[in-house]
Amino acid sequence: MNTPVMKDEIFGPVLPVLSFTDMEEAKKIIGQNPNPLAFYVFTQSKAKEKEWLNSVAFGGGCVNNASWHLTNHHLPFGGRGYSGSGCYHGKYSFETFSHSKAVMKTPTWFDPSIKYPPLRGKLKLFKWVIR
Repeated sequence: MNTPVMKDEIFGPVLPVLSFTDMEEAKKIIGQNPNPLAFYVFTQSKAKEKEWLNSVAFGGGCVNNASWHLTNHHLPFGGRGYSGSGCYHGKYSFETFSHSKAVMKTPTWFDPSIKYPPLRGKLKLFKWVIR
């Protein structure tokens, strides 16, 4: 956790994987860099899903998926804190200061290979799926 890459927002191609033993330990890890742009939780438990989504402040996220929330044009995309704030004036000011938490949920029984690299040859199917 003390490496330079963990001190700034990571936009890729690095994906750190950190282990934890319980939710409190995970919250302490997240608390070292609060307000992440994205948050992904993988669980079959609706109670754990709700607990995670309600206890972590983040820009957008997914349940049982990763990164695909930004492809859904029906969900707002943006961050919190240093990850960015939205528009100002009129209703946009209200929306900017009333953060909407976008979450895309994928069932665990449906796990198509299109979600995973390599993505070569999957572009046509991908465009069809997100429409």
